[in-house]
Amino acid sequence: MMAVKNENVSNGNEDHLPGEVKKLLKSLASSWGDVIDPNTLEVIPLKGAMTNEVYQIIWPTQTGEFPRKVLLRVYGEGVDVFFDRGDEIRTFECMSKHGQGPRLLGRFPNGRIEEFIHARTLSADDLHDPEISTLVAAKLKEFHDLDMPGPKDVFLWDRLRKWLKVAISLSSPEEAKEFCLDALENEIQIIEREFSVDNQLIGFCHNDLQYGNIMIDEDTRSITIIDYEYASYNPVAYDLANHFCEMAANYHSETPHILDYSKYPDLEERQRFVHAYLSSSGNEPSNLEVEHLLQEAEKYTLANHLLWGLWGIISDHVNDIDFDYMEYARQRFRQYWLRKPTLMSSSEASNDDCVNVVS
Repeated sequence: MMAVKNENVSNGNEDHLPGEVKKLLKSLASSWGDVIDPNTLEVIPLKGAMTNEVYQIIWPTQTGEFPRKVLLRVYGEGVDVFFDRGDEIRTFECMSKHGQGPRLLGRFPNGRIEEFIHARTLSADDLHDPEISTLVAAKLKEFHDLDMPGPKDVFLWDRLRKWLKVAISLSSPEEAKEFCLDALENEIQIIEREFSVDNQLIGFCHNDLQYGNIMIDEDTRSITIIDYEYASYNPVAYDLANHFCEMAANYHSETPHILDYSKYPDLEERQRFVHAYLSSSGNEPSNLEVEHLLQEAEKYTLANHLLWGLWGIISDHVNDIDFDYMEYARQRFRQYWLRKPTLMSSSEASNDDCVNVVS
């Protein structure tokens, strides 16, 4: 999610770009033919990027009206623990072929150059706009229906267990106790056993559908979903749950790590989103279908809180930017323990000790 600062690039100064990146950018600019000087470019850091440092690169053109632009993505340090960079690149290239995102224009060892999408990134408030939310729901259904290469097995549980092992290995005894890390293997088993039903919808999921990963073209009202680092096959209800949980976040506020759960979508908002999601294929869903997927999504918020809680703990140890990862993790785990008794039918539905620890 949150980016790691890369000191090799600074605002407006191409001299700080690594030589191989400057060479690649120059080659791109030269190939277009309308750039005044391929060596004259502007570097603009883009705020709110997650996992990587992202920059807009601009060249003046001979017409002077429409400059050439690309997106420069510099991979963050220490984040390879969360995903396989090779898999992420293959997903990016495959998504480009499907016409689902920006084209890949060039690669270098610790980053890549992408097509610049002429659209704006959504804001936190946009997610609550009924029109935009409906457009996002339809686009998400299209995303889930993509036929992507590789195994189509649910990846959520393996990822949870992997991140738990990493979190335990990095945490001090005090941190492990605070977050009840020793209890989480059992928690994962419980929710996996209860949630893994035969009739759930499985699709290619984004798994990090926060507002910064969604763009809208104001003219055409078309939605583009970007940044596929965490994408994999999963229950679609989990992806909906992730999106709903992200509505509590505002990563551009003065306290970007603070989650405001009063912003979590109410029942009407969630019903509208799920209905728009199911009906986007052209078939009107029944009330029962809407309710079923809605209930599944609510349950999967528990898995989402666990996953991003672990992400927060790990990030505190591998990232060094000004973001309170531990407090973010604390809020996620708090929601897990508070919501679990009402969302689980299992008799193993409460753990008062852990609720008290994270309160």
